[in-house]
Amino acid sequence: VQLQASGGGLVQAGGSLRLSCAASGRAFSSYAMAWFRQAPGKEREFVSAISRSGGSTGYADSVKGRFIISRENAKNSVFLQMNILKPEDTAVYYCAGQNVVSSRWYSTLAGSYGYWGQGTLVTVSS
Repeated sequence: VQLQASGGGLVQAGGSLRLSCAASGRAFSSYAMAWFRQAPGKEREFVSAISRSGGSTGYADSVKGRFIISRENAKNSVFLQMNILKPEDTAVYYCAGQNVVSSRWYSTLAGSYGYWGQGTLVTVSS
């Protein structure tokens, strides 16, 4: 599967953005999906993940209550709605996927995902 992230941009603190990740290839519904981010000078970190069925989701503590992950398997897409953005949310955001058997599985570890998009830059100004 190939992943294409989009939706990044410049936004003021307190604003919102919606990231999209479009997947090409077959059987998107068999992929658990996740968002990671990497700020300048920092390591890549987990943001959010969703199981292949959409029934299980997970969030980093830093975004819990502000970000919402969702997916539309019929459109081969996963989304990240980001609200109440903070300057510390500034980073390149990557979508990642892994085909799995379990309908409820997802991982917070980057190494668990074999497919990655190219990243989209989110800049939050203070």
